[in-house]
Amino acid sequence: MTILEDATLGVHILAGVVALVTGAGAIVTKKGNQRHRRLGRTYVYAMAVVSVTALGLLAIDQTIFRVFLGFVAVFSFYFAFSGYRVLSRKRTIDTPGTVDWVVTGLFGASGVALVAMGAWFLSEGIDFGIVVLVLGTIALTTTAGDVRQFRATDLEPRAWFFEHINRMGGAYIATITAVVTTNVSEVPGVPLPVIWLLPAAVGGIAIWYVSRQYKAKFDRGTSPQTAD
Repeated sequence: MTILEDATLGVHILAGVVALVTGAGAIVTKKGNQRHRRLGRTYVYAMAVVSVTALGLLAIDQTIFRVFLGFVAVFSFYFAFSGYRVLSRKRTIDTPGTVDWVVTGLFGASGVALVAMGAWFLSEGIDFGIVVLVLGTIALTTTAGDVRQFRATDLEPRAWFFEHINRMGGAYIATITAVVTTNVSEVPGVPLPVIWLLPAAVGGIAIWYVSRQYKAKFDRGTSPQTAD
């Protein structure tokens, strides 16, 4: 490795550790209080650094694995960014700004690239293509859903709240996935796609459960404190 690559990797790892800690802190602290907001904001900033340094590492060495990790970095940051942005748009969620459209368009383009990469992997007999296809499909369906939401005029009053939970939760799942797969490349008897997709499966169920609990509280008229 060159000095530049070592330095970029060091910043990338440090930012990843910060993201892991602050993301977990935001999850366990009371929603809406100052500590929760501070931790969530720091998490988003850390993920921005993780994404930029991941792309920097890709620019230094264009291996297939780094290309994929570059896409994953974009993937995870988009979820963190959109989950944070929805708080600033919560009172006018149907009127997104230019930055929302631009970032969403770039995310959709990364989804197309991931689907193409996954199809190519599978055509070469590489089972890992399944993981790439799944991530690409999630990116494309998320992009389509965001475009519909941007154009909608009849959203539920609490739509922003559940989008915030889903997006920030999804970003943290991506963070966990990156850490696990970087450090655990093989588990005897467990196919590689399972290792990559298991955090998403478990995390997805957790997000669904939490959202369901909050919906029940809202329906009972006992709305929890939420971020302003």
